[in-house]
Amino acid sequence: MNDYGSFLTLEVPCDEAVKWVSDRVSYAGLSVIRTFDLQVARHAQMACPCPHHGTDSCDCQMVVLLVYQSDRRPLTMIAHGYSGQTWFSVVDTPGQRADPHLEAIIRRLLSSPFPPFVNFVNATVI
Repeated sequence: MNDYGSFLTLEVPCDEAVKWVSDRVSYAGLSVIRTFDLQVARHAQMACPCPHHGTDSCDCQMVVLLVYQSDRRPLTMIAHGYSGQTWFSVVDTPGQRADPHLEAIIRRLLSSPFPPFVNFVNATVI
């Protein structure tokens, strides 16, 4: 698990989970921009070891998403995954407060049963 205070856990690899979340949020009319991808950053430095497993074949992944609603500041979400699991959290720090309205919309979207882009049997929303 991670230390970000995750609110959603999916029993799928990170890239699949990020696509599902992005599709679902976009379907609701919000904009999503992927601003950081750990695997892309790692490929820039071939000698960079994985911080979780320490092997070249590691599936550790961290993705930062900015979610926008037209008249609100963006909300930052972090997806952290390894070993076929992915945890999502919202950045809410004194220096970067999460918009509570936008966060509530996202939590509702990700916990509601429609539309079924992917059937994640083992999803847990906190």
